[in-house]
Amino acid sequence: MKNNQFARQEVPLQTAITELQRIHFYDETIDHASNGVFAYRLLLRKAFLDAKTGSSFDGKLTNYLATTSLNLAAWLDTEQPVTAAIFYRVALQLTGFLADVDYDLADPLAAMAKIQLPVHHSADTAWTKDDVLAAWYLLLTTHTKNGQTYLDQLATQGYFANFYDLPIADKPLFFNGKAQPVFDQNTLLREVVYVESDVDSDHDGHRDLLKAEIIRPLDSNAGLKVPALYTASPYNQGINDEAGDAQTHNVNVPLTEKQPTDTSYETIAYQDEAIALPAARTITNTTTIAEETFGREQSYTLNDYFLARGFAAVYAAGIGTVDSDGVQTCGSVEQTKATTAIIEWLNGDRVAFTNRTDNVAITAWWCNGSIAMTGRSYLGTLATAAATTGVAGLKTIISEAAISSWYDYYRDNGLVVAPDGFPGEDADVLAVETFSRMMKPADYHTIKPFFDEQMTLMQSAMDRTTGNYNTFWDERNYRKNIKNIKADIVMIHGLNDWNVKPRNVERLWAGLRDLPVAKKIILHQGQHIYINAFRSLDYTDMMNLWLSHELYGLDNGAKELLPNVLVQDNVTPETWNAYEDWSEPTLTKQRFHFADDALSNVAVNHGAKSFSDQLPQTDFDRYVKNTSIWENDLLTTTKTPLTGNRLLMRSAQLTDDQTIDGKPVVHVSVAVNQPLGMLSFQLVDYGDAKRFNVTPTTIAAHGLDLGFHWREDALREFTLASKTTPFKMITKGHINLQNREHPWKNDPVKPNQFYDVTVELQPTFHHLLAGHQLGLVVYATDFGMTVRGNQDLQYSIALDDSFVDVPFR
Repeated sequence: MKNNQFARQEVPLQTAITELQRIHFYDETIDHASNGVFAYRLLLRKAFLDAKTGSSFDGKLTNYLATTSLNLAAWLDTEQPVTAAIFYRVALQLTGFLADVDYDLADPLAAMAKIQLPVHHSADTAWTKDDVLAAWYLLLTTHTKNGQTYLDQLATQGYFANFYDLPIADKPLFFNGKAQPVFDQNTLLREVVYVESDVDSDHDGHRDLLKAEIIRPLDSNAGLKVPALYTASPYNQGINDEAGDAQTHNVNVPLTEKQPTDTSYETIAYQDEAIALPAARTITNTTTIAEETFGREQSYTLNDYFLARGFAAVYAAGIGTVDSDGVQTCGSVEQTKATTAIIEWLNGDRVAFTNRTDNVAITAWWCNGSIAMTGRSYLGTLATAAATTGVAGLKTIISEAAISSWYDYYRDNGLVVAPDGFPGEDADVLAVETFSRMMKPADYHTIKPFFDEQMTLMQSAMDRTTGNYNTFWDERNYRKNIKNIKADIVMIHGLNDWNVKPRNVERLWAGLRDLPVAKKIILHQGQHIYINAFRSLDYTDMMNLWLSHELYGLDNGAKELLPNVLVQDNVTPETWNAYEDWSEPTLTKQRFHFADDALSNVAVNHGAKSFSDQLPQTDFDRYVKNTSIWENDLLTTTKTPLTGNRLLMRSAQLTDDQTIDGKPVVHVSVAVNQPLGMLSFQLVDYGDAKRFNVTPTTIAAHGLDLGFHWREDALREFTLASKTTPFKMITKGHINLQNREHPWKNDPVKPNQFYDVTVELQPTFHHLLAGHQLGLVVYATDFGMTVRGNQDLQYSIALDDSFVDVPFR
């Protein structure tokens, strides 16, 4: 394995000693130790938490080798000086690495270098006491084999249990710039409030009340003000999959001709209209004591990790969910306002009540007014939406796999394009699925007529008929309001996420370039996943460093220490590389011209090539039932039923490794035999290789402890597949030929007339190996994403006027 740590601070010795003293590793006994070996023994004694007596401690030491033949207890009795070899041979054992598997006992320093673990120094000399202290500090901040720091490993064994009773003035406690688990998770307080919003989404004449579930340390009852990690999740109170399935649209329908229009953006731009709100509720009384609680929440394990570190966790499902008012609106301005209402309450700017009827107000008196938003997918999407309002109190968001424009989620260049794996899903389907008020019969009975009416309006407004960008989608384009962002942002996204496609994060990143906020982005090789339990990356430590700075104001250098862009390599496992930027517009693009079955570096007269979009019904039905078979047949270089339904071109073998960074752009001259049509493109890495498995491998189902007697997470990592594969899709893109200029404007298509079309493929970051070929597949129907009409559409591509520009670093 390889260790990648970006959140570890390097500190001078005196700072290290001060911090060791703060966490009780440095005390009077160590201060009086006369040399390095005595100090080393005392440090080890504090680390063996399960040894209650000296004899028990000595017995534990016999399980560790200090030399290739002498156990640690026997070696300490010799009182020989500590050396780098001794220290790091033991350190590898303490941190869970296996002799003869992960390292050679005879050469621990070689293993330290190979695994990329930090070393104080490797000189073959006797260590002083200061050397031992500096090395021990470094060891505590070093990741173990199980993906956590050694200090976190000790914490899960109870190291910080004696710190629970620290005076409030000494909490939170920071070490190496990060908050430590000195709060007892077994005494966490759980309470419910109902926040009054500035929304009446169900038009019942009352402002929508929003249920919020709060988990906070007991110490916040004793005067400690804590920040809040707020996760806005429409799934939090449950979802109705059956209702969503019933709403799902049929995608086996034909592409239809659109009447040409001269629509301009100005005519469809969303304008936020001031709507008269019902009067606010009259407060009858105030209190500091909540009267409702809850059991196990639908938690996010990153939030779980921080509950022992002086942070509160707040979960709210928002409008249209169980115990809240309103209806689901899938990304609308109303949903954004409901999301920010929770932040405003936490920041002291909004009223909440202890229940839904008595109007007894309660404030977030325990909160220090600093809020971060966390979560993946819809959760990260609402964090992004909230950030674009500039709401006070929101210091940062950690948005993972987040939508920045709902059009880029459900549409693409005038086409209805589903998130991969969910054909037929659309905004109305997601609204129904997350309308959890439906799960409470009495409540649902009162709201059903209005909700049904709203769904009819939504189905019309979202316009599956044309797939065009319109006012409905413009309202749900958060990037329009990037200029309002005041919160610092961490973005995490999978380069193989075809649910929330990478364009969503790349365009947000680009919009933030010149904005005076701190921004970081992490790009991994996964699909639509969390990465906080990856073994090879100190993601949780990075977020701890970040949040300790953002929410507690700790001067820990987080903004400087964490890379601006961090990318997981797609060739070598457990490899993460730092960069200054991603998808820079100034990067030089290499042009590949279309040729007969080839991508050429020079333009050559090759005429035109044609392909059909229609399949025999048996082949069509087979691909509908199993899109993975369709995907393989589309990209393979051997003959398949799809050979006549695509153009497949490959470059010459690359002489050197290359890295694609950003948005490949395809320019084609195309004609079609009917007054309508669409094109799809896939850029492909051709070459035999063992590639990453599609999903991370679970190393241990409960292998990552989140605290002492607390919760666990599954430890995961991307691993190479056992077999070689001949190709891998890098990125893709789609366009309706009637939206050549703009996604909101319909252009005419005259049969058999050539038109120039330009398509930006989804942005990527991909390492191409020498000897591989870059391929481009041109086709029409995408069985995983577009409508599937199986129509008699014949396409011709003028090769001389077609090419793809690829941005290489």
